[in-house]
Amino acid sequence: MIPIPQYPIYSALIAKHGAHQINYYLDEDNDWSLDLAELHRALDEARDHCTPRMLCVINPGNPTGQVLNVENMKEIIRFAHDNRLVLLADEVYQENVFRGKEWNSFRKVIMSMEAPYCHTELASCHSASKGCIGECGLRGGYMQLINFAQVVYDATAKLYSTKHPGSLGQVVIDIVVNPPVSGEPSHDTYMEEKKKIFDSLEQRAKLITMLFNSIEGISCRPITGALYALPRVFIPERAVDEAAKCGMSPDAFYCFQLLEDTGICVVPGSGFGQRPGTYHFRITILPQLDVIEELVARFRVFHMKFLKHWK
Repeated sequence: MIPIPQYPIYSALIAKHGAHQINYYLDEDNDWSLDLAELHRALDEARDHCTPRMLCVINPGNPTGQVLNVENMKEIIRFAHDNRLVLLADEVYQENVFRGKEWNSFRKVIMSMEAPYCHTELASCHSASKGCIGECGLRGGYMQLINFAQVVYDATAKLYSTKHPGSLGQVVIDIVVNPPVSGEPSHDTYMEEKKKIFDSLEQRAKLITMLFNSIEGISCRPITGALYALPRVFIPERAVDEAAKCGMSPDAFYCFQLLEDTGICVVPGSGFGQRPGTYHFRITILPQLDVIEELVARFRVFHMKFLKHWK
């Protein structure tokens, strides 16, 4: 079971291994929250085609930028345990949290619950590619397993003994899990630089949300985590029909027009999955504030011309 919208590596790996993809839709109208009734719908419909084994949750969300609260996480844990699903928690954006939101790991929440839910099987993962480290090229990450049978740990140890990251990746992960602590020479500088990075990212998240929501035909939910916005674009019916003639999804048609006219590159929401009849694009919040303002200004001009042409 994977969220829609999702990070495409999940659908790719499911297809590669010949498994059955079970989609559950995030609730855009409620800031991309995860609705328990939607999980039950997806699970019940899938049982006619397969035996569901795993529930994947991306928290903070990619590409949706939401952060789950503890009560929602407890609902998810109960759902996974009651339906005998392994819980896979993608937590690679755990340091990228904004707007006063508090991020909690699924491991922490599971350990806080009473039996039987404290025994829920969990595989959680983190990466050096995000947070204040941001070392995408060094390919470092880790996975933690809890509450599995010993045979699973044995098989995992065997896997890691034959396939492991390079030395640089292991070094950077050591830095991720062992940051400078109070009293060490680099601690104050580390904390100052980290605060500066995340304060700036929060300003960018607020700015890009505000700017997109000021444009006719665009709706952008608040960004509370990760590094992306996923605005919804309301595409005129004539443009939808034209996209079909070109053999393209409407949002891809829109995004290619945007690229050709402005040089702005965004990713169509169809690449991540979306509810039928809705269209989105993903854009990063990484550019500097002045660049974001200039970029959205160019976007606004394109978008209004697009609407005028196709309405």
